[in-house]
Amino acid sequence: MARLVIVSNRIMLPRAHGERERAGGMAVALRDALRARGGLWFGWSGETADATSTAAKIAQSGRIQFATIDLGRADHDQYYNRFSNGTLWPLLHYRLGLLEFRQESLDGYLRVNEAFSHALRPLLRPDDLVWVHDYHLIPLAASLRKHGAANRIGLFLHTSFPPPALFTALPRYEVLADALTAYDVVGLQTEDDRANLSSVMTTHYRCGTTARGELDLPTRRVLLCAMPVGIDAAAMAEMAETASAGSEQRRLVDSLVGRQLILGVDRLDYSKGLPQRFEAYERLLSGFAEHRSRVTFMQIAPVSRGEVRQYRELRRDLDRLAGRINGRFAEFDWVPVRYLNRSFSRQTLAGFYRHARVGLVTPLRDGMNLVAKEYVAAQNAGDPGVLVLSRFAGAAHELTDALLVNPFDVDAMGEAIHRALTMSLAERQARWRAMMRPITTNTAVAWQETFLKLLQNAAAATAA
Repeated sequence: MARLVIVSNRIMLPRAHGERERAGGMAVALRDALRARGGLWFGWSGETADATSTAAKIAQSGRIQFATIDLGRADHDQYYNRFSNGTLWPLLHYRLGLLEFRQESLDGYLRVNEAFSHALRPLLRPDDLVWVHDYHLIPLAASLRKHGAANRIGLFLHTSFPPPALFTALPRYEVLADALTAYDVVGLQTEDDRANLSSVMTTHYRCGTTARGELDLPTRRVLLCAMPVGIDAAAMAEMAETASAGSEQRRLVDSLVGRQLILGVDRLDYSKGLPQRFEAYERLLSGFAEHRSRVTFMQIAPVSRGEVRQYRELRRDLDRLAGRINGRFAEFDWVPVRYLNRSFSRQTLAGFYRHARVGLVTPLRDGMNLVAKEYVAAQNAGDPGVLVLSRFAGAAHELTDALLVNPFDVDAMGEAIHRALTMSLAERQARWRAMMRPITTNTAVAWQETFLKLLQNAAAATAA
């Protein structure tokens, strides 16, 4: 069996003894894929230095070899803060008004991808399957090819992908389009994302596609495929049940004093629709007075990308909204909004999911959003909560029995929360069962196996 090499911006290093898991579901899934078949995980160490490393630091844990490089401070700023998060992130989430482009940032982005390639290339074996993850590393395959790598290389984009009219607004978008032609397989979350990328590429290169969905380019065929990321539903359900008897869960339940919990869990990011969510909750309290003093909205939003101006402004906006809602509706024995800028372990979150009567997952645009799937998987089958889900999250294509909302319509979202809070047990159970079917079928393992089989077959087809 060919060795698997996973490349991502950040990697999930082994935990210290007794440390609780705080990584997201996707990082856990990638780690589990490597545990199952063994291999190499390559990425940024999370550390900055005076200059970017020229060689990787190697560590071993079980069947997984970890290889990391440090980034120079200037390189990190241009590659990560400015181009990846200041340019590509808003572009891929349809937010052209927030896009900031500078040529030096693109140069830094390409320079760091070249550094990744330089450090990774000596570690590769001829038959390795190389699986690159996300928008930070789109140019990596082209750099590896330039330096002689003939491996099968696949890319999975965890974000959404915009239509051509938006994508081609990016100055020098051709650099990314050219870079994508170096991959053998490019996976995307939804059919809409796949169709958008296909349209960009076929228009730019004036090429056709094969019956399998491959771009028929002069240099190679690149398979574009839609394959939504899944979770380990059974593990999440077990974790939630165990956590429900834990001390943190008891503290939460005691603090609610019988009130129903409305829960949001997101990174602090403008793509997540958090201001609109807060305003929808305000509409709930103003339009449906029966819920006052009977519900609590808890939004968990750990700070991310604090160096980026838009994120600092978002945090100020949410502080103001939380203060306004609490000032308007609070009683001496009830605070309507609990707004927490800190992270919790996955075990703790699983217990919170299980207790929440309403899960709010309302991004303005999202590639998938695994919180939606984790919330459903964590529910008690006998008394499940209700998922209120943005139709612009990738998860909405599978979880059609959630209460689907337009996150730009705060009045309708407030009404959806009211409906969720007053929904009958029979309807809650029926909707939960329907959503569990795709969640338990399209698991993280199935997703991994499907992608790697396509990549392996691409290698076989080329060899033939």
